Amino acid sequence: MDQNLLKRIKRMDRLARWLITAGGFSVIFCVIFILVLIAEVSLPLFKNPEAEIFAKYKVSDPAADDDQILATGVDEYLENAFVINSAGRVRIFGNNSSELRAEVKLDSPGSPAALPRRIEWGGDGSRFSTQWSDGSLSLDHIHFKTSFDDEGMRTLPFEVTQDAVFPAVTPVPQRSLARIGDGRAVRVDLLQDNRVRVLRRLTVSDLFGNESTEEISHVLDDAGDSAITALALDTHGSDIYAGTADGWLLHWNVSEDQDAQLVETVEAFPDQRAITALALIYGDISLAVGDEKGGVTTWFGVRETEEGERRLRLIHKLRSHIEAVTELVPSQRDKSLLSIGADGTVHYDYMTSERHLLTLSGMHPMRLVGLSSRNNGVVGIDERGEAIVWKVDNPHPEISFQTLFGKVWYESYDEPAYVWQSSSGSDDFEPKMSLTPLIFGTIKGTAYAMLFAVPLALLGAIYTSNFARPAIRAVIKPTVEIMAAIPTVIIGFLAALWFAPILERSIVGFFLSAVLLPTFLLAGVFAWQALRKIPILKRIERGWEFLPLIPMLVLAVYMALRLGPFLEMALFGGNFTLWMFQEAGVRYDPRNCIVIAFALGFAVIPIIFTIAEDSLSNVPSSLRAASFAMGASRWQTAWRVVLPSASPGIFAGTMIGFGRAIGETMIVLMATGNTAIMDWSMFNGMRPLSANIAVEIPEAPVGGTLYRVLFLSAVILFLMTFVLNTVAEIVRQRLRRKYGQF
Repeated sequence: MDQNLLKRIKRMDRLARWLITAGGFSVIFCVIFILVLIAEVSLPLFKNPEAEIFAKYKVSDPAADDDQILATGVDEYLENAFVINSAGRVRIFGNNSSELRAEVKLDSPGSPAALPRRIEWGGDGSRFSTQWSDGSLSLDHIHFKTSFDDEGMRTLPFEVTQDAVFPAVTPVPQRSLARIGDGRAVRVDLLQDNRVRVLRRLTVSDLFGNESTEEISHVLDDAGDSAITALALDTHGSDIYAGTADGWLLHWNVSEDQDAQLVETVEAFPDQRAITALALIYGDISLAVGDEKGGVTTWFGVRETEEGERRLRLIHKLRSHIEAVTELVPSQRDKSLLSIGADGTVHYDYMTSERHLLTLSGMHPMRLVGLSSRNNGVVGIDERGEAIVWKVDNPHPEISFQTLFGKVWYESYDEPAYVWQSSSGSDDFEPKMSLTPLIFGTIKGTAYAMLFAVPLALLGAIYTSNFARPAIRAVIKPTVEIMAAIPTVIIGFLAALWFAPILERSIVGFFLSAVLLPTFLLAGVFAWQALRKIPILKRIERGWEFLPLIPMLVLAVYMALRLGPFLEMALFGGNFTLWMFQEAGVRYDPRNCIVIAFALGFAVIPIIFTIAEDSLSNVPSSLRAASFAMGASRWQTAWRVVLPSASPGIFAGTMIGFGRAIGETMIVLMATGNTAIMDWSMFNGMRPLSANIAVEIPEAPVGGTLYRVLFLSAVILFLMTFVLNTVAEIVRQRLRRKYGQF
């Protein structure tokens, strides 16, 4: 051979090897790069919250009796912090300059000489009940109004208003709370004799629009000898909660159309530890309880009887303090909660995830705290009268491994559950972002599709490669391969709007066909075995056996569809789906797993069939000849010789089809009910990871929790297919070594 030609061939071989190697590494790099990109978006979900002190200044003199701080807070932009002292003065400080910017005096609804004794936050987080020394009570409102001047500079003028006033009472109550809303004002007093007095001021209108005010008073003495040590009132003034010194919780309901009544009494702590603080979590469903041993727990009503009655039950345990809990400050944005221990340590926790977010402390013990409306800042007042303002970075407090993959006890649920529900119609919604039902839905839909697709694809491949004539094979194989070119959106459209209604109307006929098809098939096979001895029929036997069976299968389906309605009327009262719900408690979803099995299976069959058929056809003909020479039949040769030899390729095709089914989006998006439930029933739908991403991503704010959880779903979907393909390749290589296929 010419040396120049030989050198040129070797040079081209090296170039081809380098190009192939570079292409392979490029593909691997791109796949890893894509994984890194989507993982980078989801990683901040697990970032630890951070708090940074950016302001610290003196706000009061603790030695002065008229300068004791009763309440504090900070605006949503963290530009201003305010304190309310025992002289009734509201002072606004600039956090950037640490200077006093403004001062306003609260108006006493009673005696001009009266001073505030206690301030209780409530309502929307900007209203507070001011209890005055003469026994009067006012409901005050402090709020910052964001405005912009002509140059676009932001200003935050503040305003303090009085929304409701209640006259003085004697003797002066231990504690007083007030709420307003929907034409009513409610005052709740803890009296000196341990009773609770409720005053409701209702504004009613007659037919002519004339308004009048009506006052209704109740005295609640259900606590008995148990000293009430903590009190809480919901936003609407309808539910009152009290905690006692011996560890009991009391719940009263006060509504407009009935008298105040004791709903329940619960022994919260059998060890009789005192309840020292109560607060209602945002949404007024969960009750936060602090006790003298430093414990912080949340409770809400759980249905425990068939009549639907709910009783308070301990649901979540948050980070405990070393000493007794002195104050609880709930967020007015989500289910976060600030708690202060007697040692001055502040804990910041999230209820649903039971996640401890931050521990805040200064040089000196904290006595009061306030949380900004956007949860981006905390202000604390220490025992020396200094204010410390923390800037908080905590964008995803509701996320933890437990909330993503474990059972969580959500508000108003009767037990812990796996739930995906990313949005709701109300602002006090508790996000439910468990990925477990989505992973389950992915596996469920894929399993039903593979149960339908694998037998048909493999049996079709075996027949085409080992039994069909070449002319038939030349038609069947391209036809099946063309099926792979059908857009999945078309398959999903037909499955949802055409096949699903037909299946719902003929569900009994469908199940009947599952019985008649194999019955008629076996009958046709036995009949053919008897008729094949006829010479004229024997001529069409080899490679054309399926022709006599086609009429039998068509007849089976026809009879099933014709007999289905009569069978449904005779056995199920004419409505199988209603009978199934009433007798078995199983709901029928028109877009169920049967529809998915056919639709998704239809998309997967071409992949499995093509790869399996190629593997079976590539088995050396010498193996078949040797088997035939030893007297084996065509079926024995296919089952014992060809099938084992082609098993690596068949397994690879099945796994590729499995991966294709896992990642499918449009079919499962259109043909399922997109219900994130965990139920193996074939009559229910599901919500897979891929469809969930497609449904939710248009509504997910960029950088928000839902947005990042959806990217985490993509990471999980990627890892599922990666692990599946890796395992498939390992098994395939072992099969190749076992059966000598190289």
